Amino acid sequence: MGNIAAFLQPPVMGEEKKVWISRRFKGEDGKPLPFVIRVIDQETNAKLLKQATRKNRVNGQMVQEMDADRYGKLLVDACVVEPNFRDSEVCAYYKTTDPLEVPGRMLTAGEYNRLVGEIRKLNELVESDEELEALEEAAKN
Repeated sequence: MGNIAAFLQPPVMGEEKKVWISRRFKGEDGKPLPFVIRVIDQETNAKLLKQATRKNRVNGQMVQEMDADRYGKLLVDACVVEPNFRDSEVCAYYKTTDPLEVPGRMLTAGEYNRLVGEIRKLNELVESDEELEALEEAAKN
């Protein structure tokens, strides 16, 4: 590997993106407001996975199980910059003290799925076969 400088890239944690997931949330001008989401690095993702993993004893053996629902909530919480789900006023309005519950109470099922989809795309947690093929093709040329 002769070009190590190509791998010395700035950390990804600063990248943010505005996404519009609903027409229901409007600013004072009447226009839909975006949610602001951000990229997380793998170290942060690993911490989320660890927080979502439970250890259970099954037939005398310790078994680890990842709670996909909890991981999804933790991922949304880590990636959404605006609105601030941790804001005490927002939590009080949605009648919860747990900020992880706010998006589920605030959003419809479709809105929530759009938000999660945008987070997954921004963090490259899903890639289509076409994207992978394009990357491989670019590497070959």
